[in-house]
Amino acid sequence: MLLAEGAVFSLEPPRGARPQGAHKEKRLCGPLAFTAPFTPILRAKGLTFCCEWIIIEGVMKEGVFHVEHPAEREDSVGKIVAVANQKGGVGKTTTAVNLSACVAALGKKVLIVDLDPQGNSTTGYGISKRSVEMGTYEVLIGEAPARDAIRKTNFRTDVLPSNTRLAGAGLELIDLPGRESRLRKGLAPIQQDYDYIFIDCPPSLDLLTLNGLCACDSVLIPIQCEYYALEGLSELISTLKTVRRKYNSYLDIEGVVFTMYAGRYNLTLQVVEQVQKYFGDKVYQTTIPRTIRISEAPSYGQPINYYEPKGKGSEAYMDLAIEFVKRNRPRDPQPHRRRSRTAKTEASAKTPQKA
Repeated sequence: MLLAEGAVFSLEPPRGARPQGAHKEKRLCGPLAFTAPFTPILRAKGLTFCCEWIIIEGVMKEGVFHVEHPAEREDSVGKIVAVANQKGGVGKTTTAVNLSACVAALGKKVLIVDLDPQGNSTTGYGISKRSVEMGTYEVLIGEAPARDAIRKTNFRTDVLPSNTRLAGAGLELIDLPGRESRLRKGLAPIQQDYDYIFIDCPPSLDLLTLNGLCACDSVLIPIQCEYYALEGLSELISTLKTVRRKYNSYLDIEGVVFTMYAGRYNLTLQVVEQVQKYFGDKVYQTTIPRTIRISEAPSYGQPINYYEPKGKGSEAYMDLAIEFVKRNRPRDPQPHRRRSRTAKTEASAKTPQKA
């Protein structure tokens, strides 16, 4: 869990560790840095934030804070975010896999739903499609509950996997009641178990994508900085308006993220300018560069933050995850402006009285 700037905390060493300096209450003014083997514990507002190390190939790479005993509301449910774009090859699945892994590395409980019949999100987390006996297809058809189909991984992220059987689900859903809301009903029992649920939608506008858009709270749109991507984006916005009007009135745009970004090309800058004019502050400041390591990571069944923790791609997706979590932090309501008594007295004094 992330601590907001200004939070007061006390830094304590774990049991048996040698204290390093004084451990008094401090105020968080920025990122908290520490090195192994010192594993600190943060205590703030009655919560215990323990540090858990990410161990890759026997080496401690990174420390992540999580809440040991979170005092959250029992009725709180996770936010469902669909990663969608009808244009193929824009880094949609890559963004869904790596962003979910990086958000989980920040201490959040994350589930990724593979709604694409190609099953690339499933293999991206090291799960063989042949080993999937229960997955998204069974949840949509109603043959299995989502809780039984979820697979645990070594990357802190749970996966609702997919296989080739999902390719025929579009035809089978036609005759089923409530065909556009099957996924939403399937995810409802487990939504409270997670902070965020990411849905990797297929690159098309069929019943599977419609299920993803009806089940989600918002849509994250990855876009490649090319002209054809702009054409597909305009059609996607038209589809979102239709879904919002007919099926999901709460559907919102989470944001737009640029993938395969190359700032040295004039075309890239032109596409970015056009998108920013239309979406404004919905565009994420973080951009994902084009790197060979991001393309190599799926072949090893690992997200980029585990495959190359210190690479440019890993840093970019971690920055995107931090920006994503910051945008979804609950904000305190702004106090209403009230006129003071002095101002009211002066206003009444200036008002001319009737004779």
